[in-house]
Amino acid sequence: MLLLNGKKVDFKTFPNGELLLKKEEVNPKLQNNISLKYENDGDLIKLLILKKYLKLDSALTIYYMPYSRMDRSEEGSPFTLKYISDFINELGFTSVEIVEPHSDVTPALINNSHPNFINFKLIHKVINETKFNPENDYLFFPDAGAAKRYSKMKYPHLVGYKERDFSTGEIKSLKLVGDMPERKFKAIIVDDLSSYGGTFIKSAMKLREAGASEVYLLVAHAENSIFEGDIFKTELINKVFTTDSLLTKQNDWNNKKHEDRLRVYKIEEEIN
Repeated sequence: MLLLNGKKVDFKTFPNGELLLKKEEVNPKLQNNISLKYENDGDLIKLLILKKYLKLDSALTIYYMPYSRMDRSEEGSPFTLKYISDFINELGFTSVEIVEPHSDVTPALINNSHPNFINFKLIHKVINETKFNPENDYLFFPDAGAAKRYSKMKYPHLVGYKERDFSTGEIKSLKLVGDMPERKFKAIIVDDLSSYGGTFIKSAMKLREAGASEVYLLVAHAENSIFEGDIFKTELINKVFTTDSLLTKQNDWNNKKHEDRLRVYKIEEEIN
């Protein structure tokens, strides 16, 4: 989905899948701010059509950078993030705001870009709602990447060390690293993205074993697949806090039963 100056941009879709921009809703002579809320690859084609149609310079906000997990080439694998970044660069935006990038690679690849790490804003809301006590409780960063991003959050924290089977992607083991508490405590897991949530389930299990009485999860981005994983099927994680940067199915009838354990912040409100 694309937003132009805060308003959804409509396209007509022909039977064969081709897209037609409804030009009546777009003034090509105005300087514009475009927001990309990625739902599928068709949104990249829409971005191409809209940007080419606009006559004046435009700024872009990317709520979630697509293909950001493919941020390297390993053993000759496609460097997909670079290809998508090259595509965006060729469109020539005056500035690009990237919400909670997965790694430093994304802003390094995209011209005129700057990151917006909204988890540093959201953590205060989560702390207030969970009654997190900095004198007793802990943040938990599930891997070194998360620790690098979020260690500037000035609260006591633990870090996860994962051993992964790279042929299958499965996590073989996870250890907690840090000054382990010898008491009951609350824990907030902080990361940028959740898919099915397997890492966070394993993290919650380890935190519970270490004495956590309550475990919460804060992720800036959550895919709809979070409803297909085990996060809402167990009581290991008390509540998930995220945004609607990717999420679209939280109000489906079969997912409404999770609303007491899910807080979804509106991305448009949080990036300002």
